[in-house]
Amino acid sequence: MAIGSGLDVAKAVEPDRVHRGVYSDPAIFELEMERIFNKVWTYVGHESQVKNVGDYWTVQIGRQPMIMVRHSDRSVRVLYNRCPHRGAMLYGDRCGNAGKGIICSYHSWQFDTDGRCKAIPLDKGYLGTRLAPGDPASNVKAAERVDSYRGFVFASLAADGPSLLDWLGPARIAFDDMCDRAPEGEVEVVPTCFRVIQQSNWKIFLENQLDALHPAVTHESTGRAAGEVERAIEKKGGHAPLSYHFLSAFATPITKWDDFQTIGYRHGHCILTGYMGLRPRDPDTLAYEKVMTRAYGKARMEEILGVNIHHVLLYPGLSVQSPLQQLRAVRPLGVDRTLTEIWHFRLKGAPEAIYRRSLAYYNLVNSPATLINADDLENFWKCHQGLSSDGGDWVSFARHHGHDIERPGEVSSAPNQGTSEAPMRNQMKAWAKYMSA
Repeated sequence: MAIGSGLDVAKAVEPDRVHRGVYSDPAIFELEMERIFNKVWTYVGHESQVKNVGDYWTVQIGRQPMIMVRHSDRSVRVLYNRCPHRGAMLYGDRCGNAGKGIICSYHSWQFDTDGRCKAIPLDKGYLGTRLAPGDPASNVKAAERVDSYRGFVFASLAADGPSLLDWLGPARIAFDDMCDRAPEGEVEVVPTCFRVIQQSNWKIFLENQLDALHPAVTHESTGRAAGEVERAIEKKGGHAPLSYHFLSAFATPITKWDDFQTIGYRHGHCILTGYMGLRPRDPDTLAYEKVMTRAYGKARMEEILGVNIHHVLLYPGLSVQSPLQQLRAVRPLGVDRTLTEIWHFRLKGAPEAIYRRSLAYYNLVNSPATLINADDLENFWKCHQGLSSDGGDWVSFARHHGHDIERPGEVSSAPNQGTSEAPMRNQMKAWAKYMSA
């Protein structure tokens, strides 16, 4: 199917390569908004962001400004951030509490937190019109479907499609792993997130998340510097804090990254395995294990803390690092502009030191101020600039192509081929399916 740009979407994705227009063509981006982001389940936020009745957060789904709000019956609703009267956004801020209801700042129309219109000033002026009081057209429109899993709230703007549980499939382990690591079985959001606008197409970011070949190249200088400091501290008889390991791990020899494995699922979801070594025998970890043992028993504690996951990607808009309670939501803004929201979470019932450990990773690796993130952002921009040039028409995903292990519902990289580009092939396979629907 050719679109306005002349690019045939059906021919843009091949088993081992993708046409560059998939990333750089504005017409393709507009079609993605319609056929992907207006239909899939999109991560909206966590239930703990709206603890109290009336609490709200604003968020973007595709091109649609939306509101996540806690209704009086304690359910979480997701509404379009638009007054049905003259179209004004109901909220221009990030978060707050609606108090007695949602009030439009333009003409003071008032709505309940489920979107129902409660009051219209001088409502007699609308009698006999298209927007009569009590007419459903006077209500704030709601997302077609809203659901949550382990406290993580998703919405879909399409009435039809798989249920949230079916759509998540085996990739729901991202949330199981994160929540199970909490002695109380739940997490709560830390209400401040990093927000970064990347000057690149949204797919470039997602492909990088499970690219096991790039860390030893892109982040080698940072990893090497951290390793040198670790060794210097040890030479003087000291012991470097665990946080240094978060950076020095990036200097792992490039050949070692093949020890990881990727597992791809339907809808483009994928897991990168590889245990992050977060169980040193230090007092903080031992204290945490005692709390977990009391909550779950020793056998279950060992099972939970031994989960072999580094990263879970839920295509097309979410990247989760469950062992460190980190989550990145992807919000495409344009063909060459992408907003990522980087959140982290507390494990309810876990010692404060364990939260501080995840906070250190959050600041050292995922913050927009770190060398790690800066390295990636530069590569993303360079990729987009290169793909917008006439230097070639194709993007190659050929690494270890033809060696993938296929089973019903999943495709894995072969043993000792963890740097395979299988995750990218799986993502683009899902992309082509969405786009041709």
